Amino acid sequence: MPFIYPFDHAHPVAPKELKALLGGKGANLAEMTSVLGLPVPPGFTISTDACRAYLGNGWPDGLDEELDRHVGALEDRMGRRLGDPSDPLLVSVRSGAQFSMPGMMDTVLNLGLNDSSVEGLTRQTNDERFAYDSYRRFIAMYARIVLGLDPEPFERLLVEAKQRVGTENDGELPPSELRRLAGAYLELVGELAGSPFPQHPRDQLRGAIEAVFRSWNGERAHAYREREGIPDDLGTAVNVQAMVFGNRDDRSGTGVGFTRDPATGEQGAYGDFLVNAQGEDVVAGIRITEPLSALQDQFPEVFAELMDVFARLERHFRDMCDVEFTIEQGKLWLLQTRVGKRTGVAALRMAVQMTKDPAIALTKEEAVARITPDHLDQVLHPRFAAEVVDVLTRGLGASPGAAVGRVYLDAASAVEAHAAGEPVILVRKETSPEDVRGMLAAEGILTTRGGLVSHAAVVARGWGKPAVVGADAIVIEEGGFRVGGRQVGVGDWISIDGTSGVVVAGRMPLAESAPPEEFEIVLGWADEIAFGKVGVRANADTADDAERARRFGAKGIGLCRTEHMFLQPDRLPIVRRMILAESPEEEASALEELFEAQRRDFRGILEVMSGLPVTVRLLDPPLHEFLPDVTALERAEAAGGLDDEGERLLAAARAWHEQNPMLGIRGVRLGVVKPGLYGMQVRALLAAAEDVARAGGEPIVEVMIPLTVSREELALARQWFDEARAASDARFEVRFGTMIETPRAALIADELAREADFFSFGTNDLTQMTFGFSRDDVEAKLMPAYLASELLAANPFKTVDPRGVMRLVRQAVEAGRRERPGLKVGVCGEHGGDPASIAQFVEAGLDYVSASPFRVPIARLAVAQSLMRAKDAAETA
Repeated sequence: MPFIYPFDHAHPVAPKELKALLGGKGANLAEMTSVLGLPVPPGFTISTDACRAYLGNGWPDGLDEELDRHVGALEDRMGRRLGDPSDPLLVSVRSGAQFSMPGMMDTVLNLGLNDSSVEGLTRQTNDERFAYDSYRRFIAMYARIVLGLDPEPFERLLVEAKQRVGTENDGELPPSELRRLAGAYLELVGELAGSPFPQHPRDQLRGAIEAVFRSWNGERAHAYREREGIPDDLGTAVNVQAMVFGNRDDRSGTGVGFTRDPATGEQGAYGDFLVNAQGEDVVAGIRITEPLSALQDQFPEVFAELMDVFARLERHFRDMCDVEFTIEQGKLWLLQTRVGKRTGVAALRMAVQMTKDPAIALTKEEAVARITPDHLDQVLHPRFAAEVVDVLTRGLGASPGAAVGRVYLDAASAVEAHAAGEPVILVRKETSPEDVRGMLAAEGILTTRGGLVSHAAVVARGWGKPAVVGADAIVIEEGGFRVGGRQVGVGDWISIDGTSGVVVAGRMPLAESAPPEEFEIVLGWADEIAFGKVGVRANADTADDAERARRFGAKGIGLCRTEHMFLQPDRLPIVRRMILAESPEEEASALEELFEAQRRDFRGILEVMSGLPVTVRLLDPPLHEFLPDVTALERAEAAGGLDDEGERLLAAARAWHEQNPMLGIRGVRLGVVKPGLYGMQVRALLAAAEDVARAGGEPIVEVMIPLTVSREELALARQWFDEARAASDARFEVRFGTMIETPRAALIADELAREADFFSFGTNDLTQMTFGFSRDDVEAKLMPAYLASELLAANPFKTVDPRGVMRLVRQAVEAGRRERPGLKVGVCGEHGGDPASIAQFVEAGLDYVSASPFRVPIARLAVAQSLMRAKDAAETA
């Protein structure tokens, strides 16, 4: 197989289907060239195969010969030679991974310029200013990307040149100053690199290709892939393309446009462009851009052609496209297209609109497949809960939602503050790919420069982080920033609104946002796909949580944790009286008070969830959690500060103290030593259900016993359940089941199924016990080291472990259903809200997943998408 393919290569399938080989950019360039016949500068793609070979064993054998052959073919086609001192061919070298990673890897423009060919370019174009502007850009970019030099000294020289001339615009630097600047850059390279700037074009080309290959393993690219769940072993393609020049003159320019507004989903001209500039000027945010609509006034014929191209691309790719273009002396050239990043609001709106657009005609299944968990998360982003009175400044609202945090001015400080638990607003002149970890750590992003397609805007939208860009009234200084006479220091609180562009000093209160109407339309389609197959429930412990969960589409409660009720301030003294009871009568009295409190709690939840199942887990934590800390009591005792009740609490805390409480007397074991406790809870639940039924409601009750490890335990618990049920007037559905949260329970699931109507997997504890990890101890300290060293592929507390924990889950499901056909099985651990875990639960045949209320929409989407993938896999098998 070859390593290199020209854009017009005759592939056996449509090039857009070959992203794994050609990368996204290369595949789409080939599609635009060979299928759509659009004006794309000629070039070729070095495949991802070559990158993987290079990263594994260095420069691949045979690549030099292929490269020479394809460079020669490009030279013949263009009628120019790379580095020719009289009429040079210049090329760009760009990355292009299979999955879009905007700004995360490297690009080199104007490659082929040297001290001789720059003079040839001057003669060829009769434009010395253009030639030396291109040369100084190339030297600075090559120095940073290929040679790994600090860009700041080059930026300083550029600023000094503009100061000498008295301008802030690069395009106003005269030829003499640009020639001088290029010479200064060359000297700086020699000084910083310890060797001269490479003058031979073939050396430049190989260096640039290797730099792009290496950038796949760069810190910012790795951080982006980790955030997006992109595998590390894919590699990137490299696209070598003949240069066209937006910095040629004032009849030239460059821009980035979208076929629809990526923030709202509305149709129309959206994007940024610059006259007399190259593409990096737009996305880097170093110059103030003009809106794409202004192109109609300055280049009306080009604007009309571009709008036609937008329409063709959207029809062809059946999606909103992001397009990079250059205008060279009035001619339009297309440099790239891809399916554009978008906000959650835009994604939902476009998905629904495109089912109605006859030119695109998405199916409901395709529309559901286009929505990501982040899209749903974003539309639930908070907004300012109060009217803004004191506006510090305004910028462009680049990514919606409101954020509140402390000001930090660089990525390293932002990461450090985030690790210390501080909410962060990252404030920069403009962001670059080097800022990616700081952007990940931040609640929101604020820049003084840049437009709506700047690096900060594109990445923030992709990640659903609120962002305000182009707030040019802000002057960043050492230790903070100022707006006019107002100072804001590092560590001070600010609030930003990424929808309106407002920046506020101090902490604004935030409130939950109302999702757009398309939110429920798309999730309704997801529910249709999942109907009768896999349901979504919620983990909810109060009537308020239950109401929110039902509003978000939960089809029941999969986990109601009764201990959260016991910890409320008015209940805790009663629980302690039960623990301190010195006679059966005292204990019974305390339990009766708890009975009434629990009855009220359960009634509220069952009323909200009328007609839907509610799974109530009986008390799970060890009793010491309801008692004061032993050490604190002992200190008070030493100081002579304990009364009689304090002494009794200390004695009880010592008596109930355990060396390893999470493996001690908790769950069903607590019921064994305090049998009246579980009996009271079942009585309270059934009494609450009777209240709801008498009022016309439809309670569906499921009692769940935690931490069982033997059939005998579960049979004893069933006896308590049956006795309580027999004493009630239950005219409603009641089921009895257990939580599978230990390896032993999973291994003897067939035995437990003889006593249980349902299983629910508690994957939090099952993960802890399977790995032998204490979650509280390993997540902060050990897990980062394990992930960095690739000892684990993923954090098993975030995404369920496929090889160990899921093997136990599958085995338990199969064994339980062999013993009891039709056994209902769900999951109620936090993994129930994680899409990657949900895919595994769907594959294992679970009946439902249960997630926190705010994760219910994501779980509904993930279930439907998992079922669609399973169906596709079965049809292609």
